[in-house]
Amino acid sequence: MPSRTLRVGLIGFGAIGKVHACCYANLPFYYKMAGYRVKVTHICTAHPETAEAAAELLDATPVTDYKAITENPEIDIVDIATPNDCHAEVLKSAIRHNKHIYCEKPLVSSAAEAEEIQALLKDYIGISQMVLQYRFSPAVMRAKQLIDEGRLGTILEFRGHFLHAGSSRPETVIKPWKLSGGVIADLGSHTLDVLRFLLGDFESLAATRRTAYPTRPDGKGGTVPVPTEDNMMVLLRLKNGADGMVGSSKITTGAEDDLCFEINGSDGAIRFSGMDPHHLDFYDNTIPDRPYGGLKGWTKIDCGQRFEAPANGFPAAKSAIGWLRSHIHCCWNFVDHVARGEKSSPDLTDGIYLQRVLDSVVRAADSETRVKI
Repeated sequence: MPSRTLRVGLIGFGAIGKVHACCYANLPFYYKMAGYRVKVTHICTAHPETAEAAAELLDATPVTDYKAITENPEIDIVDIATPNDCHAEVLKSAIRHNKHIYCEKPLVSSAAEAEEIQALLKDYIGISQMVLQYRFSPAVMRAKQLIDEGRLGTILEFRGHFLHAGSSRPETVIKPWKLSGGVIADLGSHTLDVLRFLLGDFESLAATRRTAYPTRPDGKGGTVPVPTEDNMMVLLRLKNGADGMVGSSKITTGAEDDLCFEINGSDGAIRFSGMDPHHLDFYDNTIPDRPYGGLKGWTKIDCGQRFEAPANGFPAAKSAIGWLRSHIHCCWNFVDHVARGEKSSPDLTDGIYLQRVLDSVVRAADSETRVKI
């Protein structure tokens, strides 16, 4: 029997809050959780009726004031699953009370807010992690191994994009994410973080951003101005001088939920598509191409659900992997580090770095100049 319960206060129960709750509930099916379990004990939403409905589903205590979670001595983990324009004050309170923090991306709404969080971290003794779940896909982790082993040689160039089509039509009702951050914050944060995870810190960038339609229906019979962008395009330079192209969009007609990257080096290359998350493609440029091409060419690696122990092999390594599975592994990585009292990654400092990059994209696009990171 578990000897310890990690008690979670979940703030926000929209789509992503439900994902977090689902992850906590399902961890025991996927991992050997020696000596501990995780339970959402409190749920906070903006309205009593939504809090009570969520509490009934989760068997938790409903609250409408986030401080009932961040200042509650009985709660171990503060899970922030609200829109990012609501993060800053919750983070400040959770940090001051030394709660362990699991925070959705991006960290906050601006680099200025990120610097406020940075100032508080000098006295913070909790364990934190950003919810950047694409780092936790087996295919992406295998890509990281190949790069770190030197199998690609010198990185020469790269491409990455995250494409949706939900805002392609002008009659599409404006979404809540439009009010708390556009595509740069919503999708660009994932694209940029995956590339940083694989390739390291950035040196500089130039960018463009565009709003496809100046107004959209508000869903109530009227129209409202669109305050944020529908796509971004970034020319990004690594510390080693390699250049790459990064894009994120919600106006890519024909796209579904497509986070892709290709990284090209002197000795090899890798490529990945979020619409085929089971596989990573690898090209070994050191293999002879004779006779008749030899064995040179792209190899499709079956990454599947091949997570390392203490993952228990459920449902099976060869089973087709889906979007939710990397979220579950991201969540487990955090709670397991909390249970062991060890620093986790990517933590709040990674969230601060990413926030600076996102702000740099906006500044570069609006000024039409290259910006140093």
